[in-house]
Amino acid sequence: MPPWAARVACLVVALLVINPVARADDLADFNAALEAASAHNRVAIGYLRTGNNDLASLEIDRLRDAWIRFTERFSGNRPDIFAGNALYGKLFTVVSARLVGADLMLKMGRLDAAGDSLNAIRGDLYALRKASGVVVLADCVRDANNAMDALMVYNDRALNWDDATVRSGVAEKALNYGADLNRCDGIASEAVRTAPEFRRLVDGAKASLTLIPKAIATRDADLLHRVLIELRSFDNLLAFRYG
Repeated sequence: MPPWAARVACLVVALLVINPVARADDLADFNAALEAASAHNRVAIGYLRTGNNDLASLEIDRLRDAWIRFTERFSGNRPDIFAGNALYGKLFTVVSARLVGADLMLKMGRLDAAGDSLNAIRGDLYALRKASGVVVLADCVRDANNAMDALMVYNDRALNWDDATVRSGVAEKALNYGADLNRCDGIASEAVRTAPEFRRLVDGAKASLTLIPKAIATRDADLLHRVLIELRSFDNLLAFRYG
């Protein structure tokens, strides 16, 4: 086990034993500290997707350092909203193990496996917050990513437009994705919501969605294909920056 992983494990055990019932009064501090780590995770995943090993390794190192700081502060200092959430106690050891796995996979040149480990961390955090009703922008973006995956099923130039279930399916999945975008727009902080980058991505995706009813009405698979590719681009950038 790498020295940093052993350090995290010792911190988790020590803090849980010494201070098992401590509570953090401010959930905002918890979310901010977790977001500091998650930002490095997103960037590392992005570099792994593009095959940039060196920069991915650097971001994983930064993620690890941020996770250690987060562990030192919160492994034994549970915010009240997570009281009774069994996932909270498991989070620290699970994420530490995933970081070990990501590091090993990267060193072995298995970039996809390293990315899987980092994406699994996103899933761990999502599950923790969802179980306690905590709502943050990153989780909304994850929901939007899933809705986009469902819409991308129709990225097929050979769609059978004569099938009413196909037409209704495209329309329904597009509406679902748009609803998630609107929800994320509402969840974002004022600083994020008004940021030019966020507005470009969200407003750009919403503009693209307005073309889908036309594609359905004209049974234009080429138009639908172009719109879906554009939407996927916006969606990937949202995940990379805010997910």
